[in-house]
Order: sequence, then structure tokens, then C-alpha cells
Amino acid sequence: MEQKKIKKKMKGWKKALIIFGAIVLFFSIQIPVMLAINNGTFSAGNAEQYYVANTPALEANALTGKTIIFLGSSVTFGSASGGESFVEFMEKRDGIIPVKEAVSGTLLIDEPVYGKQSYITRMKTIDTSIQADAFICQLSTNDATMRKDLGTISEGFDPENFDTLTVAGAIEYIIWYAQGTWNCPVIFYTGSQYDSERYAAMVDLLLQIQEKWGIGVIDLWNDAEMNAVSEEDYKLYMVNGIHPSRASYREWWTPKFEAYLLEFFSE
Repeated sequence: MEQKKIKKKMKGWKKALIIFGAIVLFFSIQIPVMLAINNGTFSAGNAEQYYVANTPALEANALTGKTIIFLGSSVTFGSASGGESFVEFMEKRDGIIPVKEAVSGTLLIDEPVYGKQSYITRMKTIDTSIQADAFICQLSTNDATMRKDLGTISEGFDPENFDTLTVAGAIEYIIWYAQGTWNCPVIFYTGSQYDSERYAAMVDLLLQIQEKWGIGVIDLWNDAEMNAVSEEDYKLYMVNGIHPSRASYREWWTPKFEAYLLEFFSE
């Protein structure tokens, strides 16, 4: 009887180990696949033909030689396009001199996420002696995804009144610091449209802040031409609702940045 019990237990353990092994095998396959999907590995828009290296330079223009600081998170970094975003495409196409401070998953509000520092904290690590021609900041989708407090626009321009634990306060602080540190124009940019009422509210808030501070805004969210893109092109351009592919940066986003900045620097 005792031997039967031992054999029964051993069969139970073997069955449990088989099930456990199957689960481990499943996740060892699925996790890399999901990561590859999320970072655009299988995206047609990340084909070699769309690489920065395979992108021709344009003739010298009003952007050539301009030093531009870029502050942002995954979209500025190019997390779903091999680390190539509009920053690298403008460097290649237009000959800008970029200073890129972009870390995926980070927030506008002054709060670290999984050990990654906020926009504000990282902005303060950028060389203050840079002779910048412009400072461009991403309106981060992460603050919307993580449901951070929008806050309210302050009445004045005193940084003591900016609540940097809210989106409004963080944006105002970034503007104040960038203008005071590099004495250059400040421009924010929005993402293209995706299904997010909270991000839509952030865009509206940014446009209100624009009226107060007189900053520039590259508003892809409300761009009629961007929103009229065909379904076929959208699949090529976007790895998901938020993150563009290389094809998107090269053919859809970068031309919008160039058009805005060429007009901006020609004024």
C-alpha cells in the first residue's frame, strides 16, 4: 500500500512538472514574441528601405546647422523603430545638430517611473552652456496612460506656483526652465490621434498653455491631413496607436516637423 501511495505521488509530481515545463516554455516563446511585436521588429514600416542610413539628405535649408534640444520619452526616442525617430531623420535630411534626451516610459510630471527619471529631472542634466536654437518637448502619452492629474494653469509666471506633480505645472516648469536656461524658443509637439480621452484633454490643456506662454506647438493630434491618412498607410506607419515605425517618421511625421520648423526659422 505504501509503495502504491509513493508511486501515485510520483506520478502527480511528474504531471505537475510537465505542466510547469509547458507553462515555462509557453512564456519563454510568447514574451519575446510580444516584445518583438511591441518594438516593431515585425513591422513592415521598419523595413531596411526606411532606415535613416538609406534616407537621402536634402539640400541645405533654414534648419541646416541649427542646434535643437529634444526632450521626451518613447516617441522621441523611437522605441518601436530601432531608436530612430524624427530626430535622426532631421539630422540626416536637414543637417540639424540634435541634443536628444529621451527615455521610454517617462513622465512629464516630476515623478520617477520604475527608476526612470521624469522629464524635469532629466532636463536639468542637459548642458546649460549649449547654444540652442530651439527646445522641442514631447507631450508625453505616459501621463495619460498612467492617469496623472492634469492640474490647472497657474495665474502668473512664478515657478513657485507651478505644481510639477500635475501635467499643467510640469509643462509650465519645463517652459520656464528651458527659456531661462537656453534663451531659445520652446516648442511642444503632440502625438497623432489614438483612442485616449485623457490625452485629448492634455492636448487641449497644452493649447491653453500656449496662449499664456506664447510657445510653439506642432499639433499632430488636430492635424486634418494626419487624421485623413488611409487605413493601409496607417498600418505601415504605426506599430501601435502611439508608436510610429521608421516609415512613419520618415514619410509622415518628419515632414510635418520640417514644415513647421522651416516656417518658424524663416520668420
